[in-house]
Amino acid sequence: MAAQVKFLDTTLRDGEQSAGIGMTVDEKLQIARQLGRLKVDIIEAGFAASSPGDFQAVQRIAEDVHGPVICSLSRAVPGDVDAAWGAIKSAEKPRIHVFLSSSEIHQMHQLRKDREDVMTMAVDMVSRARGYCEDVEFSPMDATRTNPDYLYRMLEEVIRMGASTINIADTVGYAIPSDFQTMLNNIKQNVRGIENVTLSVHCHNDLGLAVSNSLAAIEVGARQVEGCINGIGERAGNASLEEIIMALDTRKDLFGVELSVDTTQIYPTSRLVSRITGMNVQANKAIVGENAFRHASGIHQDGVLKDRSTYEVMQPERVGLPPDVQLVLGKLSGRAGLQARLEALGYSLDREEVTGVYERFVELADKKNEVTDRDLEILMDEENRTASEPISYSLETVHFTSGDKDIPTATVRLIGPDGNAKTDASTGNGPVDAVCRAIDRVIGSTARISDFQVQAVSEGRDSVGSVSIRIENNGRMFSGRGANTDIIVASAHAYLSAMNRMLAADEEAELPAVGTTPD
Repeated sequence: MAAQVKFLDTTLRDGEQSAGIGMTVDEKLQIARQLGRLKVDIIEAGFAASSPGDFQAVQRIAEDVHGPVICSLSRAVPGDVDAAWGAIKSAEKPRIHVFLSSSEIHQMHQLRKDREDVMTMAVDMVSRARGYCEDVEFSPMDATRTNPDYLYRMLEEVIRMGASTINIADTVGYAIPSDFQTMLNNIKQNVRGIENVTLSVHCHNDLGLAVSNSLAAIEVGARQVEGCINGIGERAGNASLEEIIMALDTRKDLFGVELSVDTTQIYPTSRLVSRITGMNVQANKAIVGENAFRHASGIHQDGVLKDRSTYEVMQPERVGLPPDVQLVLGKLSGRAGLQARLEALGYSLDREEVTGVYERFVELADKKNEVTDRDLEILMDEENRTASEPISYSLETVHFTSGDKDIPTATVRLIGPDGNAKTDASTGNGPVDAVCRAIDRVIGSTARISDFQVQAVSEGRDSVGSVSIRIENNGRMFSGRGANTDIIVASAHAYLSAMNRMLAADEEAELPAVGTTPD
């Protein structure tokens, strides 16, 4: 029987560390449920000790999501381990993931502790975690730049204290596939007890090698890989789980391993993560990019028309791409037609939910001749966003004037947290700038826009425009998104979405901290 490779998805923890991403508890729960449908083996639901919001998110996922192991990250300090257990103890299959720097450069400059003190921390905290649950993972952070003999001894000690998964972290994306294989083989040969635990890898993409390193590790016996949907994460990101999954699925002849994931859930999972995080997937991204299964060359088109296998190594249906459109939806389409199309796209709605979505659909259909699948995805995203986002201020109306000879001017009317309407106006160097400045005047904000992206959802002049905005305030980044057939209105919604996240974070920062910090 072929060995099974397990997948630990850390989109909700390491993925959220991408600059500008800040997900609400409800949004994290929505992604976690979809990861459950994808059938990943382990969901790293967050870093419970980092904030009250993270603790709540991990706790709710542990209570609500069944099937995968639910894991919380923990520094090697008592308060973190205790908080991790407090958040995940209601899960069907709980795991505590303890991490600690092992490289000399991290110990010297970050921890400012000597090697033996660090060794003691690792042993004590794995033992503490093991006292709470049997499933304990240990990660030596920056393992690929760690002295080998010291690393072997640390791993032996934590295995002796009950760690059941050893995760070799290429924290700064330093590894090269051939050297990484050598390192893992040396660990297998020099660490007593390693044969009794699961060997895992966690690869970052600083040199663009995270997926290659992960696959190389599987070739030499790693049986757990960690990564994020769409490869999001700190700096250049993490290994893209969807790429690793489909490499193993497509090249079963080479790897000869079994997977538990449902590959048909890859595309909807990718789209959900992209929409919630506001991080667009590049068009030529492997597996899930817009162009991943498109053919422009005449020679390629000719071959694909005759037999798709001529220029496609996998079927688009295998990764869950939506089926070809069978229904043309417009303002005369009824609820049944809308519900049928949404179900074909993977959405399951009850009668009451369909009624609510239908009202928004009719508004959109009045502005467009035909409503496409991408329009429906954005429509559903807006429904889920408004239901899950923290709402301090809501946009009631926005009015703007602009032109090549005019001064752009905007007036906004917002409903505040007290339920009262507030109106203000401003000028700007363009209509979007004017709208954002008017919102600033109502809220009293001095935040700065650090990124602004507009994307047409579908083809044609009447396309819905999707806007993603990141704002920066006191060194913190917040993202927001909005969609409308009018780009300026979409921008207003996106900017206000980011503002509401910022205000929610300010409120959370006033709550008591969870856990303790290392000395």
